Amino acid sequence: MVYKFRVILDAEEDIFRDIAILAEDTLEDLHNAIFNSFGFDGMEVASFYTCDETWNQEDEIPMFDTGDTPGEQKIMSDYALSDILDEENTKIIYVYDFINMWTFLVELAAIEEQAVGHTYPETLFAHGEMPDEALEKNFEADDMHNDIYDEFEDDLDEDDLDMFEGDDSFEDYGFEENWN
Repeated sequence: MVYKFRVILDAEEDIFRDIAILAEDTLEDLHNAIFNSFGFDGMEVASFYTCDETWNQEDEIPMFDTGDTPGEQKIMSDYALSDILDEENTKIIYVYDFINMWTFLVELAAIEEQAVGHTYPETLFAHGEMPDEALEKNFEADDMHNDIYDEFEDDLDEDDLDMFEGDDSFEDYGFEENWN
């Protein structure tokens, strides 16, 4: 079976790609198809996130195992597309480059028979040009967290922020002044 996805960049303008990929391919294969179709070099870290019907982010599926115990965390290459996406679960979020936070809404649009002679993955359609910069994300804490921070900040004085106050040297730490 072939999964056909519409991959939409979270941007002010309409920028999307339609990608066809085999259902048994992995999320890592989809990651490769997405960054190639949008013209990225593939040198940045990325993750997929499961989500609900209204695009609320849920579980992360990273490129690399970042867990405390090696092999404990499942990564992109561990999931076939058909393992997590089907007629019922059609949405997933993709984030490329955690510095710039290029964010994409990925939706399964169709499941079809594999066409003879086609090579997958394949970019079927491209609309819009990539902007120079990702859309700026606004990560503001809610009012409760702001109130707690303001209260904490009011209790601080400048002396609390200087961890070396009164210490003119690093001699107690075994450092030599001209070590290099």
